[in-house]
Amino acid sequence: MEFHSKENGFVGQFAYGELHVSGDEQYGFRPFQLLVSSIAVCSGGVLRKVLEKMRMPCTDMKVTAEVERNEEQANRIEKIHLHFVVIGEALEEEKVRKAVDLARKNCPMAQSVEGSIVLTESFEIVSRSA
Repeated sequence: MEFHSKENGFVGQFAYGELHVSGDEQYGFRPFQLLVSSIAVCSGGVLRKVLEKMRMPCTDMKVTAEVERNEEQANRIEKIHLHFVVIGEALEEEKVRKAVDLARKNCPMAQSVEGSIVLTESFEIVSRSA
């Protein structure tokens, strides 16, 4: 990856397009937003794959992230809580709970911050036919 400075941040060129990063969200994504997004989306993607392997595919999913930062220590991220809303048919609570645990263990982004950021998860199931 390569990033070039601009007046109010940096820009990177990727196959999908440009990524603008700045400490001021008027000029790009803030670094903490990208970190939390990578953990949330990676976890959600792994969870979707685990559910498919368990023969419980979801028809949709929403992930919300609550972030706790420590202003006294450079505003570092201390805690991230991910809440998964898993939408589908015939989803069993205990199996979804196991899938959430497996997703955490197999998500490269979650594992990258293990021991540095407290990561917790919760979920709810919404029954809906495909």
